[in-house]
Amino acid sequence: MSNTPHPATTADSYRPSNDEPYMSDRQLDYFRSQLLTMRAELSSELGIDLSTDNEVGDEADIANRTTESAQAARIQNHHLLLKRDIDAALRRIEDGSYGYCEDTGEEIGLSRLLARPMATLSVEAQERRERSARQYGQ
Repeated sequence: MSNTPHPATTADSYRPSNDEPYMSDRQLDYFRSQLLTMRAELSSELGIDLSTDNEVGDEADIANRTTESAQAARIQNHHLLLKRDIDAALRRIEDGSYGYCEDTGEEIGLSRLLARPMATLSVEAQERRERSARQYGQ
């Protein structure tokens, strides 16, 4: 696997297809590029200001700032979790496990990876986990 992007990978017209070998260098370059773009976008969004004004206001102002601060913290936490998932996907590309279900070892599938490049489970494995969680109340 090369670390040099395939020329067609950087072109907007390339999209992985089932007509080519699964997780070929070209596909891996495509997903690496997608994940790096997502990570860069998240990194710029992580600049959310969580500081609160020290200026004292009336109760409504204080309540509003508290609500806004809590919302910003939730958004930042969500972005940090997404960044963690993106970084894990990039590591899987490097170690050769990207695109394969962590439960079964089977192909996750291009359609799922195109929809969610950070996916670690096939649709079937994800559904099994969700059924199990519902069944056991987790």
